[in-house]
Amino acid sequence: MFVGEIMKNKGVGVIAVNRDQTMVEVLRLFRENNIGFVVVSQSDGEFLGTLSERDCCNAVAEYGAAAAMMRAADIMNRNVATCSTGDLLPIAMGIMTRQRTRHVLVMDGDDVVGVVSIGDVVKHRLEEAQRTEQDLQDYICGNRYH
Repeated sequence: MFVGEIMKNKGVGVIAVNRDQTMVEVLRLFRENNIGFVVVSQSDGEFLGTLSERDCCNAVAEYGAAAAMMRAADIMNRNVATCSTGDLLPIAMGIMTRQRTRHVLVMDGDDVVGVVSIGDVVKHRLEEAQRTEQDLQDYICGNRYH
């Protein structure tokens, strides 16, 4: 399956925050939207990096309570994991593994079109395993194979 197909099923788009928003503001956004990852951009919409729950935890570990009021631009990840809509899912999985990240930004050329998370990968793989199991049961029982 191609990453673009997953994006069609889950929908395109990504939530972005302004570079000057504080970590507390970003964490509230995480809670309100039940997410753990955002794109950080300038006020003109230019992409700068990403910010994840892990990035926030690392900031607290490094800066203590002062991290709460740090700007997103100061704690964001600039080494962003990306894939394209035309990549096969195992490519995105390999990127997640190599870069030790739970989120990969999906690009269509220079445009950010969405995010594939580890949860999306698990959901797809689970559905695939269930379909395979059903197909095997149908084959063994002679269903749909006359």
